[in-house]
Amino acid sequence: MSKAIKEAEKILKQYYGYDHFREGQIPVIEAVLEGGDVLGIMPTGAGKSVCYQVPALMMKGITIVISPLISLMKDQVGTLNQMGVHAAFLNSSLTSGQYYKALQLAKQGRYKIIYVAPERLETESFLDFALSEQVQISFVAVDEAHCVSQWGQDFRPGYLKILDFLDRLSYRPVVGAYTATATAEVREDILDILRLQNPYVETTGFDRGNLFFAVKKPVDKYKELVSYLKEKGYDTSDDSGIIYCLTRKSVEQVSFDLRNEGFSVTRYHAGLSDEERKENQENFIYGKRQIMVATNAFGMGIDKPDVRLVIHLDLPDSIEAYFQEAGRAGRDGAQAYAVLLYQRHDRTRLMKRIPDTFPDKDAIREVYEHICYYYQMAMGDGYNVTREFDLDEFCRNFKHFPVQTDSALHLLERAGYIEYTEEQDNASRIHFLLRRDELYRIHELEAEQEQLIQWVLRSYGGVFSDYVFIDERRIATLSGLTTDQVYHGLLALGRSRILHYIPRKKTPYITFSCKRIEKERIVFPSSVYDERKKNFKERIEAMLYYAEEADFCRSKVLLHYFGEKDAQPCEQCDVCRIRKSHPHADATDEQITALILETLKDGQKHNLSEMTFPGISREKTAQLLHQMIEEETIRIQNGVLFLPRP
Repeated sequence: MSKAIKEAEKILKQYYGYDHFREGQIPVIEAVLEGGDVLGIMPTGAGKSVCYQVPALMMKGITIVISPLISLMKDQVGTLNQMGVHAAFLNSSLTSGQYYKALQLAKQGRYKIIYVAPERLETESFLDFALSEQVQISFVAVDEAHCVSQWGQDFRPGYLKILDFLDRLSYRPVVGAYTATATAEVREDILDILRLQNPYVETTGFDRGNLFFAVKKPVDKYKELVSYLKEKGYDTSDDSGIIYCLTRKSVEQVSFDLRNEGFSVTRYHAGLSDEERKENQENFIYGKRQIMVATNAFGMGIDKPDVRLVIHLDLPDSIEAYFQEAGRAGRDGAQAYAVLLYQRHDRTRLMKRIPDTFPDKDAIREVYEHICYYYQMAMGDGYNVTREFDLDEFCRNFKHFPVQTDSALHLLERAGYIEYTEEQDNASRIHFLLRRDELYRIHELEAEQEQLIQWVLRSYGGVFSDYVFIDERRIATLSGLTTDQVYHGLLALGRSRILHYIPRKKTPYITFSCKRIEKERIVFPSSVYDERKKNFKERIEAMLYYAEEADFCRSKVLLHYFGEKDAQPCEQCDVCRIRKSHPHADATDEQITALILETLKDGQKHNLSEMTFPGISREKTAQLLHQMIEEETIRIQNGVLFLPRP
């Protein structure tokens, strides 16, 4: 064991309480400490955060962790601070005063680890910090790195700006990329887009030997859910479980019904307030509530090792999403269960996701044109203009469906025509539309407006070149105005086109990336639409295959999807258990051939669909039937099998 790893183990013990690293962690940590780039692909629960946090504590300077979610940043920073590690996050949840204070402390060397959203890397204030002579960024860790790839299930356009940020630094720090699930296409994208230099690539096996996978096909999903929860003792024990639902409405209904059944339940979805989501999450994590009923919003960064059961009431859109969510069970290594409840109408629902996610190109062009009408945007205008966007109001006005419209906006963004931001609870921001010299030539301003402008300019830099986050309460305190006066004053300056003011508000917004053009001129590159649609369809088909195919080991199907072609049957999923319990489970090719011949000896004609034998996969049977037909041992006509005449 190297000297560096011995030191790393001391840190692991001191801060995390563990004596030894998990599988795959040591080579990743060692590669970073030696100054090399890394790509760590580790399933949920494998401890990928340790792979960048431990080196961060050992390296000189600051480590920047790029993370996609505010909640994830808060949780990880909170945990690090509790451990005695000085860490901070920089995101829109901070007031302007808090943000600049954090930057000041970071410059003074207070923090070893700083978490940021990828979009933050482009802001003038953060770049001033990162390029300061006082600051040494030694390591950039990209968490949830699959967000870099358009083939990943959580694509985030801001991740594409990471390389621009690295190029602006006077030196190149070590770069590490980490993700829980990545197909071959996603891995190649990560390596290419981030330009990792001769990286060490660690792929920890995705096999979860302690996890029992099963698919149930009940007539009534809710009755099956209650029955299964009682079977597993959730009405009497203290075990924890997660139930994933597709919609907020389902979450509300299921959580309400289970609570009436006497179960200890809480809920989580994006429609709840930040305070309620945080409270419910903590109640679950700290054992005050046994069962969490949630949408997929309850996902990244959830660290509760003793979850014994994850049930999906609805099909996720991809194997990646399913594996990640199911993988929240059994992170402590003890036996746990991942159960999918499936009905035939789930197929219809999931296939509908294809046209919902990829509307017709002409329909997308129409959405673009209607957005321009919505903002009364003249042809040739609009470049770099940002406006708040109310999806529901827009759809009511122009008679669009919200789901398809949301997809159209994302596709227009990927094609480069707009930026569509869905951030919630953003801090207020302003951007002066006039130059400083033009501002001073305005004479018709009221005294209160002049006072407000002066205090904004004294308090914030960069307002003429970019959007800057502000705090109305701070401006009010400094200027002697009330917060209400500041708010309405900024709105009035916005109406006068002196500045653009985006108040703190839970609303998306749209920025036009180019001047308005005729809708007929909008072009969708193949990589934006056709290839992504094909990939999306393949992912859905893979998810349906997992749910519908009853002949193959569940774990083997999942592992095969992630590139582990030689995976062996797990011997414990529902399919494996059925096979083991049947006398034909270990039948040889000769024995299966004999079964086929025995079936056809009655002299009757048999359809191909009848050639099924419990414990024997249909793939194996089909393979042998094909061979027997080729050898003319049996014959087929119009899909009917029969023995040749003597």
